[in-house]
Amino acid sequence: MASDKLSLIFSALADPTRRAILAALALGPMPVGEIAKPFDMSEPAVIKHLKVLERAGLVETDRKGQMRPRSLNAQPLAEASSWVEQYRQFWETSFDQLDAYLEELQAGEQE
Repeated sequence: MASDKLSLIFSALADPTRRAILAALALGPMPVGEIAKPFDMSEPAVIKHLKVLERAGLVETDRKGQMRPRSLNAQPLAEASSWVEQYRQFWETSFDQLDAYLEELQAGEQE
């Protein structure tokens, strides 16, 4: 189940428009019309992006009368970051080994 949630999160983050929407919402809650302003697309198109973000848990809708401002929910980003962090040690070790190998090659060339 956790991997399914991660798939939704990474799929939502794969689109640059959705990442830009998240960046805008990091400044604070806003209505769809405000979110749509910087984009060359209709509000219904922006709403489709928001639905993908909502399914991934990255955006929440607050119902205040007729206004429905959207806000960022950063918790799923922390979950994705935690998953990626598991592989950081692998890459650091691999880069350290590559660095040591390159140093050996350079030392051999200098002899």
